[in-house]
Amino acid sequence: MWHRNLFSGMSDYFSCVCFCLNRYGGLFRTNLLGQPVIVSTDPELCHFILQQERLFQSWYPETIAKIFGRQNLGLLPAPTYKYAKSLVMNIFGMESMKEKLLPQVDNLAYRYLCSWSKKPSIELKEAIASMIFDLTAKKLISYDPTKSTDNLRKNFDAFTAGLVSFPVDIPGTTYHTCLKGRKAAMKTLEKMLQERRASPTRRHGDFFDYVLDELKKEGNLLTEEIALDLIFVLLFASYETTTLTLTLVVKFLTDNPKVLERLTEEHEEILRMREDPDSGITWKEYKSMKFTAQVLNETSRLANVAPGIFRKAFQDFTTKDGYTIPAGWAIMVCPPAVHLNPATYEDPLAFNPWRWEGTDTRGGSNDFLAFGGGMRYCVGADFSKLQMTVFVHHLVTKYRWTAIKGGEILRRPGLGFPNGFHIQLFEK
Repeated sequence: MWHRNLFSGMSDYFSCVCFCLNRYGGLFRTNLLGQPVIVSTDPELCHFILQQERLFQSWYPETIAKIFGRQNLGLLPAPTYKYAKSLVMNIFGMESMKEKLLPQVDNLAYRYLCSWSKKPSIELKEAIASMIFDLTAKKLISYDPTKSTDNLRKNFDAFTAGLVSFPVDIPGTTYHTCLKGRKAAMKTLEKMLQERRASPTRRHGDFFDYVLDELKKEGNLLTEEIALDLIFVLLFASYETTTLTLTLVVKFLTDNPKVLERLTEEHEEILRMREDPDSGITWKEYKSMKFTAQVLNETSRLANVAPGIFRKAFQDFTTKDGYTIPAGWAIMVCPPAVHLNPATYEDPLAFNPWRWEGTDTRGGSNDFLAFGGGMRYCVGADFSKLQMTVFVHHLVTKYRWTAIKGGEILRRPGLGFPNGFHIQLFEK
């Protein structure tokens, strides 16, 4: 179904996973960024580690903590994390998605696709990134690039470019560029926060409103540093991970006409059942898109946008196989090893959405860790799925497209499109 040479570097990636599994088994020790780390590739153990906050605390290597901030969402202790997550749910929770976000995402996807169809070609990842950042930045901080002197997205581009790089902080290195991009983005966010504080009665209906309300309360868990790091991580996560996954969805649909045909049938059936053909997507329609969910699951399984999830043991822990993880040791849960394990997924390199029929991966599972698991299951997972599903609906019902150039995929170890993915859109 899927030609392996289209996924450049994936075969080598798969070979590396298989080598580790065959030689070292499901648990082994290595060294990462100067830090001794125990790597888990065992699906059951990986899932267990993510579920057990009392045994394994969230942790990042020093160089990654420096990039994302020491008060970022992933490093917060459990009580503070739950509190911060409850704040985020005011904007990206289920009720908000039903009542506010769905029509906004629907309108945004429609407008962007319409504008792209008038161009001779677009670089898809860049175009999708612009669309995703447009909505997320508005919902979080009411950011409007046309009215701001600070190019916030450019700072995030610089940050992302050096995210997975050798940690040498001297001018000219990608790591230095990454830290410079973060510093500039944080400076913009701090400036916006101070401007908001200067006009306390003006409401914008965004995440900043909730942050400012909480900062005024005595004895709350939120500090300005936590709030700014939280906004930074939310902007990055929604912008980068959703962009990469959605670009890969279109790439896979381009290369797999049978999947595209089945997907189009699902969405055209929704249009046929709709009383008003010009109305927007309803929540009921969104929840009925079962095959679309399978396509997104399969793409997320192969994308492996997060190559590792880090934890640290609170106390000595002995696995069922008799191995002891000493207290204080770092552990890396390895989603790619879980997602590409041939013992779990038949022909694991094949793009096969039908393999997900009848499965439920909400909250993660032993064999699916694309959005993490346990209490720290990705706070924006449902919103990301909503954005991608609505985009796919408009894409396959209103347009056809032709790949022009690029589309090669590189692992470094994260997913990347070194030559972009250029397509031309045509209205049906």
